[in-house]
Amino acid sequence: MPEKQGNQIYEYVKETPAWMVSLGVHAVILMLMASITFVVQSPSNQLLLSSVIDEPVDDDQFLFNATTSDQIGTDSNFDTLAPSLATTVTPEDPQEQIDQKLEEENLDIEVPTADLVARPSDAELVESVEVAGQTEHPGGVAGAMDRLTFELASSLNDRPTLAIWLFDASNSLNERREAIAKRFETVYKQLGVLEDKKHKKFPLETAVVSFGRETRFMTEKPVHDVEDLVEAIRKIKPDASGKENVFNAVNLVSRRWQNYKTKLRRNVMIIIVTDEKGDDVDLLEQTIAFDKRYGMRVYCVGNAALFGREKGYITYTWEEDGKSYTMDLEADQGPETIFSERLKLPFWGGKNRNLDRMSASFGPYALTRLCAETGGLYLVSEEGKGPKFDPSVMRNYPPDYRPIRLFEIELKKSLAKQAVLRAAQLSRINRIPIPTLEFRADTDNVLRVQLTEAQKPLAILDYHLNSMLAVLEGGYKDREKLKSPRWRASYDLAAGRVLAMRARSLGYNEMCAEMKSSPRVFEDKNNNFWRLVPSNTISSGPAVKKMAAKAEEFLSRVIDEHPGTPWEMLAVREREQPLGWEWQEFHRDVTPLKSDDPDKVMLLLAEEEKKKSTMKKQTGPRNIPKL
Repeated sequence: MPEKQGNQIYEYVKETPAWMVSLGVHAVILMLMASITFVVQSPSNQLLLSSVIDEPVDDDQFLFNATTSDQIGTDSNFDTLAPSLATTVTPEDPQEQIDQKLEEENLDIEVPTADLVARPSDAELVESVEVAGQTEHPGGVAGAMDRLTFELASSLNDRPTLAIWLFDASNSLNERREAIAKRFETVYKQLGVLEDKKHKKFPLETAVVSFGRETRFMTEKPVHDVEDLVEAIRKIKPDASGKENVFNAVNLVSRRWQNYKTKLRRNVMIIIVTDEKGDDVDLLEQTIAFDKRYGMRVYCVGNAALFGREKGYITYTWEEDGKSYTMDLEADQGPETIFSERLKLPFWGGKNRNLDRMSASFGPYALTRLCAETGGLYLVSEEGKGPKFDPSVMRNYPPDYRPIRLFEIELKKSLAKQAVLRAAQLSRINRIPIPTLEFRADTDNVLRVQLTEAQKPLAILDYHLNSMLAVLEGGYKDREKLKSPRWRASYDLAAGRVLAMRARSLGYNEMCAEMKSSPRVFEDKNNNFWRLVPSNTISSGPAVKKMAAKAEEFLSRVIDEHPGTPWEMLAVREREQPLGWEWQEFHRDVTPLKSDDPDKVMLLLAEEEKKKSTMKKQTGPRNIPKL
């Protein structure tokens, strides 16, 4: 019977058409291939899932990066989950997998034609550029020019470009302008746009403009010859007015050459070269609005602002009456934020000039925001002589470059932020006196007179410190709501410094009052002066001790949470000087006092101080240049 059935099957296959046999064979092959694919993929998926489930999840790696969203701006789409990130459920049945795969392959997908996609240049494919946001530290003027070369190349890869160079005409920029002029030919060679003069079209055209009190067009129209550009830069006449109306200059060039963007369809890049913040910041908003509307990107090769300071310093050399003078002259270079967030408080017990010259690691607020809003970059080419900080660390502490109206809305919601800005403002409005630490004591009467005079400015100091402390206490309940590391560091440092200074002030006053009521006797009869020196022992009352403990809490938090930042450096310096006081006796050769009358004693002491100040005066230049 089996043999008979086999013969029947053979006869049936023999009579079957060839196409049906072929179809059956291919169907079997496809099924085998599908099963093989499933067998290979399935264990891999199971292994991946098991590895995710078995290993503990690190929550930190899923935290949202607030810095990134701020840099992107209000057009960011990070608020919603993109379709590509939605969860997909994979069918477990092999046949369902095959059906789903076939459905995906049959979808109509639009594929852009090759002509519409710009091919990156070979230089872009091999060169790696780290974009740090609105501010970058390329390494001096040479590094800034290299970075701008890349930006120009990217723009040219998109479409023909007009580059407008705006040079600050201040005398302090002479060296920087010359350094850029020398590199122009190298830049153009790197871009590969040095065309033969017979060509009528040039992918890169360039204009040179200078600004100071007035804006001067060094090239009446854009040119393409490198020699013309270098000549135009070297013809810039120094402006001795001390004014830098940079935003007016940006407005003028934007309107003059807007047709390059609208009619000629060129990209427009405006490159500012300066070392100050600009004197016409009131034009910032309209400048931003116009350049954003027409898609003109603004870049700046400038100086870093000093941390929390309006005034910076520029080393400048000039000739006067046949003599050469080199001085650090004040310049308007900051602050890096819309309002200063740093309190202007002195440090007792030593000079701290370097702490007033700390780099903010960011450019001045208005120029940096102009670059950020228009899609450009602020390139820090110089940071001054003070302490500098790692840009990768400071990237976590960016100023708020959002529109001012949005900044003000956020400010109204936070009592802590308001407290920081108000306290900083109070520290600038009111002069903070430095207390006298040395007292002449020929007699007890002379000592008492000096102690009384020394307490008078301390009473004013304590009033100002108490006002700042009241403001900061009003914002304390919102301190925990601060999400930005910059604002947390600013609040804690402000509170810690004010508390520390007030603890010292109150302790100082108590020490002076005690010495007046019961003058001490010198252990060495040859000594004639008393000096108040910092001490780790707080001999004042419990209120001062409690205040000192609170100051230590805030300062320690700054040091622990914000290492490698200006806030940490200031907190460490504040903690270096103990909050207590003690008396120390010493001898100094002085003119003997011939009277014990308090009024005459004060006159004599005033004369001594006058002589000292006269001796300290040195001859110097009569006319200080304006930068």
